[in-house]
Amino acid sequence: MRELRACWSALADRVESATPAHRDRTLDALRALAILGVVLGHWLVTALTEVDGALQGASPLARMPWLAPVSWVFQTLAVFFLVGGYVATRGYGAARARGVSYGAWVGQRLGRLFRPVAAVVALWAVVAGGLLLGGASFDTVRTLLRLVWSPLWFLLVFAALTAATPLVARLNPLWAVAVVAGVDVWRFGFAGPEWIGWVNVAAGWLVPYALGAAWSRGAFGSRRPVLLLLVGGVVATAALIVWGGYPASMVGVPGAAVSNLNPPTLAAVCFGLAQCALALAVRAPLARAMRRPRTWAKVALLNLSAMTVFLWHQTAMMAVTAVGLLFGGGLPGLHTAPDSAGWILSRLLWLPVFAAALAVCWSAFHTQENPRARGRRSSRIVVGAQVPAPRGPHASLPVPTAGKPEVSRA
Repeated sequence: MRELRACWSALADRVESATPAHRDRTLDALRALAILGVVLGHWLVTALTEVDGALQGASPLARMPWLAPVSWVFQTLAVFFLVGGYVATRGYGAARARGVSYGAWVGQRLGRLFRPVAAVVALWAVVAGGLLLGGASFDTVRTLLRLVWSPLWFLLVFAALTAATPLVARLNPLWAVAVVAGVDVWRFGFAGPEWIGWVNVAAGWLVPYALGAAWSRGAFGSRRPVLLLLVGGVVATAALIVWGGYPASMVGVPGAAVSNLNPPTLAAVCFGLAQCALALAVRAPLARAMRRPRTWAKVALLNLSAMTVFLWHQTAMMAVTAVGLLFGGGLPGLHTAPDSAGWILSRLLWLPVFAAALAVCWSAFHTQENPRARGRRSSRIVVGAQVPAPRGPHASLPVPTAGKPEVSRA
């Protein structure tokens, strides 16, 4: 135990020394919190149950609607887009100042974003084919693929907004809010076609992305605009839920007539605004926490593998579920229906097992995200972890999720 603590202390010290003094560590902290929110949220509200010999997805929110506040804590995608808009806008400005072309800038960022996707898509294509050949039902395979690949919509939207950064960097977020409101009025007030709702996939996530761009221009330099955004977002969300008929859950619920997330509704956008305001409001305490070397090291190392964690966390959960089925199934919180408080308590006990399975996935696939981790010559190796040496005013540990600039070799 002492040796492990000594190794961790040494690693934390090296990460601290590799981080430039001018780096805004709160960005990494917010991104790490958003990642953990997505992962834990999926693990807590997603279940696999067997119905007529086939696996089907289920959610405790469908049976226990009083759990809706859980989705308020773990639906953190707006923070992803907030940080992404901030970093992309700053990064594009810095690239232009260095004479880097738009094509080179966007190619670097999109390449870093999609490089680790190939592994998860290829693996699950093979797994799906093997399951079908082995006699698994089509419904089972479809359920598994939906759980693995459905989060990839985030990457497509994020990539589109990243590519459009020069166009949207100075867009007032209120314009995108107005589009979302107009689409919802058409859909729900005038019985418009359902397909029009998918306009909000772009407009809805453009709101926090444009908010991040505004942040990069100094729009939230004082507490007053942050407080106004927080109060306005909370009041608007509450009003839309109580009097507007929107669902209380901020994630999709199987069987529900309306989802706040697929596609995003005005309630989800207002909630995201409040969430982004809260993120902006806690910058000072986050900055103080990030000055502790051990705390900062955890955040920095998580950001090194942000995409790997995001892409493989559902696979980790399903792997544990499958192994449990091999031993007879019926395990509480893993194979049973999510319809009671007992299921919740049991699911909480499975979270460390899911985390261990995710660690196995990380060890196998993190080099897809950071190719430099494959060889000692291309980066510094510190107690078994890769800690590249930063350069430039915005250089950082590589964080593909938010399109951070590439770091230099050691």
